[in-house]
Amino acid sequence: MSLPPGFLDELRSRTSMSQVAGRKVIWDNRKSNQGRGDMWAPCPFHQEKTASFHVDDRKGYYYCFGCHAKGDAISFVRETENVEFIEAVRILAQEAGMPMPERDPQAQQKADRRGQLIEVMEMAVRHFRLQLKTGGGAAARDYLAGRGLDEAAQDRFDIGFAPDAWQGLWDHLKDKGVEDDLILGCGLARPSQKGGKPYDTFRGRIIFPIRDPRGRCIAFGGRAMDPNDNAKYLNSPETELFDKSRTLYNHGPAREAAGKGQPLIVAEGYMDVIALAEAGFGASVAPLGTAVTEHQLQMLWRIADEPIIALDGDTAGLRAAHRVIDLALPMLEAGKSLRFAVMPEGQDPDDLLRAEGREAVQKLLDNALPMVQLLWQRETEGMVYDSPERKAALDKALREKVKLIRDPSIRSHYGQSLNDMRKALFRPERKSDWSPGRGSGWQKRPAPARSTTRSSYLASSGDEAQTHLREAVVLATLIRTPSVLDEFASALEEMPCRSPEHGRLRDMILRHGSAGVETLEAHIEETLGAGALEKLFALPHVALIPAVRRPGDDEVARLTISGELGKLEAESGLRAEISEATEDIVGVADESVTWRLSEAAQARNRAVRSQQDDYTDYERSDNGAQISRSEKERFDALLERIGFSNSEE
Repeated sequence: MSLPPGFLDELRSRTSMSQVAGRKVIWDNRKSNQGRGDMWAPCPFHQEKTASFHVDDRKGYYYCFGCHAKGDAISFVRETENVEFIEAVRILAQEAGMPMPERDPQAQQKADRRGQLIEVMEMAVRHFRLQLKTGGGAAARDYLAGRGLDEAAQDRFDIGFAPDAWQGLWDHLKDKGVEDDLILGCGLARPSQKGGKPYDTFRGRIIFPIRDPRGRCIAFGGRAMDPNDNAKYLNSPETELFDKSRTLYNHGPAREAAGKGQPLIVAEGYMDVIALAEAGFGASVAPLGTAVTEHQLQMLWRIADEPIIALDGDTAGLRAAHRVIDLALPMLEAGKSLRFAVMPEGQDPDDLLRAEGREAVQKLLDNALPMVQLLWQRETEGMVYDSPERKAALDKALREKVKLIRDPSIRSHYGQSLNDMRKALFRPERKSDWSPGRGSGWQKRPAPARSTTRSSYLASSGDEAQTHLREAVVLATLIRTPSVLDEFASALEEMPCRSPEHGRLRDMILRHGSAGVETLEAHIEETLGAGALEKLFALPHVALIPAVRRPGDDEVARLTISGELGKLEAESGLRAEISEATEDIVGVADESVTWRLSEAAQARNRAVRSQQDDYTDYERSDNGAQISRSEKERFDALLERIGFSNSEE
């Protein structure tokens, strides 16, 4: 719908931002100055105790210094009420006493019909509620009581009952004068295939109203009373009101509870959500009979940054969790992720609450696994990695999953986390990793402290300087020849980058390398400063590398990067072996320690030898600089032809 010019400006001028926000926040009177329209409060968009949410009433804007949410009255209503732009405008216009502009006839007709459908749905809610309280609903009441839902809980969720009659609801609505088209349009009845009257969609079922975020009934879910029914749960068909892939059960109340600091829990069904809410976990929702969809995941992240997936502790529940992981990986953003609370085998949240109480559920939520850990478990559980081929298969599977992540920074962190888990799997803890603790127990030795990496090459020395330069060569070569980035992206993500500058360069290469040399260098200069590239290319060793001096040669770049990565890996392995050998020598030393150190040293020497081979074309001049041997020979020959020689100098 298009609005006439000036309508929004007038609406904003008539609207007080502090009054609009005041419905959702409690102002901090000590910090606020109402006379100047300078208002402060805890932010309604994230959980906090300090007043970092600021409203400038004169300008009509808000800004949170904590989560950086910002906007005007319209955007505030959109975010807090979860409504579309036009609906937010309508809400504010009604409060300001401004009539909405006339809509085009088709849009108005569609809106009127939606209003009629919602009215019919509410009539059905009241009918089902009444049926639950009649004699015919006794079995349903007993079932609900057996599940721990008293009458107050039934009223809170508007739970009802549909008797096992073909036209019970149809006849009731027709007696109220409802048109056939509206009943069928709500999905409450289905046309008869035999030419008779339409028959009720829900028969012999406990009924759960499904509401949109504004609390309007848009569909129903029904649980069969007959244990032999083929469909234990049945949802309304998709209608003009209801799209199950874009709907969450208990959305509105869960959003409100999450705004007050409760964890957002994603359960599997209606009863799980109701049981969790009744136990005090009000921010609980459920998808509607299907796996979580992309739209639902986006809705969850609008409510909370880290929803907790709490699915049933059986094979089907784990499969559902794995599908959520595959769906979420490409959608991950900084600060947006998932955690997983795995229920005990054979139990759902409702079962666990009834068996062990609220504390057991709270403990599971507190220990919810980060998504990367569940991904690792899925790829490794039940597997034995007793051969190089099996290990390689695991590496390939993990790389394929990490590649799904679009954000380079998150992709890098996932790669590092999975690599750490891989090292722990293939290199079990040894006895020397543990030491006697207090009393009779043992405790794991703390990791040796790392010295702070010095950002300046001139301030570093020895092995640290060599490692710094090798990383610089890899980065410089990829900047000059980014066409080979795809071949080394995984290794680049895992490269430790001991200085912050190298870490930032790596991220820029991963993010923009595919765009080409000029675009990549422009992004680096813009982000890291005008001298970033000049500083990198001026480093000793880097300036002499052929791949840097002659950019664009893919083969030379491949050889250079492969060689430097191999040397980095060999040096890292040697340091690790020395560290472990030191611990072993403190304990009981044997010949295996010497053998391990010898093997590591040989691997390192082989890598360094390739470095020496790289410089056979160079020799060091009197001033310490490396010069090309062939160029020096040609220069000496030229001097000799014109009557000079080195001896004469």
